[in-house]
Amino acid sequence: MTDNTIKIDPTAITQALIRCPSVTPLEGGALDYLQTVLEGAGFTCWRLPFSDVETPEVDNLFARIGTVSPHICFAGHTDVVPTGDESLWTHPPFSGEIDRGILHGRGAVDMKGGVACWVAAALEFLRDNNSKFSGSVSLLITGDEEGPSVNGTKKMLPWLKANGHVPDHCIVGEPTNSEQIGDVIKIGRRGSLNGVITVSGVQGHSAYLDKARNPVPELARIVDAISSDPLDEGTEHFQPTTLAVTSFDVGNPAVNVVPGSARAQFNVRFNTSHTPATIEAFVRERCARFASEFTVDILVSGDCFLTEPGPFVEVTSNAIIEVTGVTPALTTGGGTSDARFIKDYCPVIEFGLVNKTIHAVDERVPVADLNVLAKTYREILQRYFAQNQL
Repeated sequence: MTDNTIKIDPTAITQALIRCPSVTPLEGGALDYLQTVLEGAGFTCWRLPFSDVETPEVDNLFARIGTVSPHICFAGHTDVVPTGDESLWTHPPFSGEIDRGILHGRGAVDMKGGVACWVAAALEFLRDNNSKFSGSVSLLITGDEEGPSVNGTKKMLPWLKANGHVPDHCIVGEPTNSEQIGDVIKIGRRGSLNGVITVSGVQGHSAYLDKARNPVPELARIVDAISSDPLDEGTEHFQPTTLAVTSFDVGNPAVNVVPGSARAQFNVRFNTSHTPATIEAFVRERCARFASEFTVDILVSGDCFLTEPGPFVEVTSNAIIEVTGVTPALTTGGGTSDARFIKDYCPVIEFGLVNKTIHAVDERVPVADLNVLAKTYREILQRYFAQNQL
């Protein structure tokens, strides 16, 4: 039974979270606060600290009410990026001050505001539906989304599986909207990988090119080829795959020395037409065209995924339309999020606040947006459980 003494106010909850200085990887009191609120509403909470070599230990929180399906989970994070020069902020970054209807503070949008809106929506839903509610609502809250993403969601998910807590569906509360609440639901994300090409040559004097082999022209031709040759034309739900060369280095301060090697870095954002293996093959083929001796090193930071439109997406879309009057676009743009881990366990979508001030000085959110998002989450919960098992 939800404790009726708890103030179900997304703005007050957001303020309380902002006042916790949880700069990644510090917990800062944010998870302690959430645990107190959620346990007061009848949730069972588990604190899940994880650590790994060369990464800081991170505290995480999983909270669930209910033991049966349908089970909907909200995934988010309470860690935030550093503030930068605090003297540049109009209001102190951890004050949670409201000025003319705008709530200021680090994490207001990314994403303590989204977490607060879900908590408020869930508490209100449980208060109003306790006698009829059959299913489970949970929150997966990490302190590692803005960090290396090693000791957070990625490790929490196997724990959920081992302990019988894998949800049927998940909403990641990242700030997805561009202009107003309701204009975007992310139903997938492009994959992301980073690569390094190193072309080896033979160092020598620039006046005696017959005794040297210059790797710079070879690498330049490779860079031109991988930058110019399209990988695909896009798909129904994804824009074309992009490859951006982000550096070209030889580390050579001398103008009369042919360098022994040259190195370029690149980043690829890929759609479902590709896998990391096909992209590596694309790059290697072009390297082999122009270079005598080369290496290619690939690091995958996230795979591509798509949650096909269906009942779960429809429930979310219809709730958004009901509350905001806006018909959301179903998109897959942007960078990566923890949804890239969750998609291996259950269908996942992303929907949250407007993303205009994320990571910025004077990060802020209109109080009105918090109220609209909380109301929308509340409507999603009502419709989700009215549909029984999706």
